[in-house]
Amino acid sequence: MTKKTIRAVDALQDAQKIAFAPFIFQTTMSLRKLGVFDLIFNERSNGGISIEDVSKKLSISEYGLGVLLEIAESYGIVSKDTDNRFELTKTGYFLNYNRTVEVNLNFTNDVCYQGLFHLNDAIKNGKPEGLKELGDWDTIYDGLSQLTPDVQKSWFEFDHHYSDGIFEEALTRVFKNHPKTLFDIGGNTGKFAQHCLNYNNEVNISIFDLPGQLKKALANIKKAGFEHRAKGYEINWLHDNLSIPKGADVIWMSQFLDCFSEAEIIKILKTCVASMNSETELIIIETFTDRQKFDNAKFVLEATSLYFTVMANGNSKMYNSEVFKNLVAKAGLTIVEDTAVGEFHTMLVCKK
Repeated sequence: MTKKTIRAVDALQDAQKIAFAPFIFQTTMSLRKLGVFDLIFNERSNGGISIEDVSKKLSISEYGLGVLLEIAESYGIVSKDTDNRFELTKTGYFLNYNRTVEVNLNFTNDVCYQGLFHLNDAIKNGKPEGLKELGDWDTIYDGLSQLTPDVQKSWFEFDHHYSDGIFEEALTRVFKNHPKTLFDIGGNTGKFAQHCLNYNNEVNISIFDLPGQLKKALANIKKAGFEHRAKGYEINWLHDNLSIPKGADVIWMSQFLDCFSEAEIIKILKTCVASMNSETELIIIETFTDRQKFDNAKFVLEATSLYFTVMANGNSKMYNSEVFKNLVAKAGLTIVEDTAVGEFHTMLVCKK
């Protein structure tokens, strides 16, 4: 493996940026929330805007704006010309206007930021030690329905942003063999179930999830007018001696198994295998770290693994595809199709 050459002064600069990373993160959040980014961007046709004018327009002290914009300039988020007028750089533009970045920022700030202080303890103890910053639960999934509205919003927007986009593409494969009964494992808010019920007028859906999420999913499905073709089963996959009904034509798991440890994944899959017949298809959707086209996508997944470590459950992560395929085999399943879906996801179609 070839080592990258980097000058010592540049390496030191990178190290200092890491040392003060929380400062620049919170600076970014403040500039977004205060409307400074929006104002600067809207003044781009005028050649930028001075701190004095930003202060007048937003009723924020020049001192406060100064400390924020000075470090933002040093970090390459804004630029300043010789007349001391500020403009957004490309990085600043993405920080304020790219939807994926926005979702990641809000998830980090509202869900993870305070809890990450406990990462060291989480690593040592194998438990989500940062979760105490949000509530008193064993895992974050036990408390999803009880999170404060802002935190819940950021959590679900993060979750949905990285899953909803592949639903339409996936439906064609899900209904290839005309399933009449579909089990949605980890149905969340019921979005995928609604897509299925709307896509096919004959399919019946059974959703398996924790009580809080299940209640929300069934309420959303009822509101959409599909309650006569959907039902729910309360289940906690961390309990022992689990079973699910037989009779599914398709068992669907989208970004579900990464919420569990390797041993737990095998247990969940074996529970499903026990309910399957030779024709049942088990479809897994995951975002594998080794199958990303771009380094920033791999980086986001690796950061998400730390969320699982310190906030979610203490023992799961975003997996490498080879590790995951080995778990599938250990559970008694054969992968009959392995295809890319969307920009980030992989679909594994499995049979007994």
